[in-house]
Amino acid sequence: MSEATKTYLDNPGTPKLTLPDGAWDAHFHIFGPGDKFPYASTYNQHVADAPKEKLFALHKKLGIARGVFVQSGAHGFDNRAVEDALRVNPAYLGVALAPTDVSDAELRRLDALGFRAVRFNYMPHLGPGAPLDEVLALAKRLAPLGWHLQLHPAASVLGEMIPKLKQSPVPVSIDHMARIDAKAGMNQPGFVNLLKLMEDERFWVKVSGSDRITAEGPPYADAIPYAQKLVSEFPDRCVWGSDWPHPNHQAPIPDDGVLVDIIANIAPDEASRRKLLVENPIRLYRPKV
Repeated sequence: MSEATKTYLDNPGTPKLTLPDGAWDAHFHIFGPGDKFPYASTYNQHVADAPKEKLFALHKKLGIARGVFVQSGAHGFDNRAVEDALRVNPAYLGVALAPTDVSDAELRRLDALGFRAVRFNYMPHLGPGAPLDEVLALAKRLAPLGWHLQLHPAASVLGEMIPKLKQSPVPVSIDHMARIDAKAGMNQPGFVNLLKLMEDERFWVKVSGSDRITAEGPPYADAIPYAQKLVSEFPDRCVWGSDWPHPNHQAPIPDDGVLVDIIANIAPDEASRRKLLVENPIRLYRPKV
């Protein structure tokens, strides 16, 4: 087996931007440790461990108080690594990976632990996504729990998904600005479709992934206008996430301090930053503590 791929910096820079009290990171992952939480045999990357202790230390350095663990494909439907982290720190919440036929009893168990959504991927490198009809059938069972759907779509498929997504009985959060291409301009179909979708008040977007959509690299100046527009036009339904430890990322590895600092451009005043980083996550994820 090849050497494990490490996609995060051990010592990222300290951000210049001071985040508001109670700031959330609404999208990150943990990997392993593999000897305690084995990786899924179906995962096609050999990843380095990125355990909860490193995540909590990073958040302390960045000035982040709360957050949302998003279950990684590295562990498949085995959510135990996230469950363990939620037991350790109840200020954090989780998003699960689960099959569309997951039992109601399992959903209730996950809800009690602090999970608030199920995520589905529609990115080519992650394999085929679950049929949307099955996802919407599951959504009907999520509604009594107050959960939402979290989708990770490629920009190229978002448009064809919109008619069915509009049938969702629960809110829908779109990851990483739908993975648009920063060099393609504001009128690219993927971004136009995202803006159209966001006109429906059931939809949310994560203004994360500037480091993924950029064509220029850090400090991601070409990606910032897209996040700015989303925050400006939909200030009550945007959240931000670091995406640590940046799985499947190509070089250069993002510096999480830089990712925090660009929030000053994405949400350029204290009121908009407080919405993005505190008020909106509380509304979407409904913490009990």
